[in-house]
Amino acid sequence: MICADGPRSLPVRFLAGLGRRMVVLGCLVVLAVTAHRVAQDVGVLEPPARATPAPTLATSCRPTPTRAAVVDVPRSYLRRYCQAGARYQIPWSVLAAVGKVESDHGRAHLPGVHSGSNRAGACGPMQLGCVPHSKAGNAWARYGHDFDHDGRTSVYDPGDAIAAAARYLVDHGARHHLDRALYAYNHSWAYVARVNQLAGRYARGGGRR
Repeated sequence: MICADGPRSLPVRFLAGLGRRMVVLGCLVVLAVTAHRVAQDVGVLEPPARATPAPTLATSCRPTPTRAAVVDVPRSYLRRYCQAGARYQIPWSVLAAVGKVESDHGRAHLPGVHSGSNRAGACGPMQLGCVPHSKAGNAWARYGHDFDHDGRTSVYDPGDAIAAAARYLVDHGARHHLDRALYAYNHSWAYVARVNQLAGRYARGGGRR
């Protein structure tokens, strides 16, 4: 009889013991949480710092990109336009407009955009002159640099080309005479008008500042 009842009583004993342990554990947890809160209230412990949200393109670009810019400009290009504009103190929207006209923000499959040069001797997504003694000149030799710090300098890398274009425009007076700088970039007043039109579409309140 003892042998028959013994095995059936084991689960009951186990559950009873487990229940007591859970009650004790629950009490300990409640005590620990209460003690932690009291310590914070009296200033013994500092509350955990809240992480600062990373800035979005809408907050880092000035003026703010329009819906047209967000839809048309690849995010990686938009970020680089904004960074270069802030760094060189010229409208990012103008850089974006130049990138749109020259290569559709690197999406065009035209000679010189991704490799080689076009007939004028321009290269990369911003179509900077990169061939000595060519019609477009060799602006890249003067303004090219590893701006994105990825260990390589390339006129075909938007991280380098966009900043180089910004330097070119600044060196040609963009901060005071933007239209003249754009004309130096591409000797056509129709080109200047097109860039200004696109810049106005890309930035809230217009492309100039």
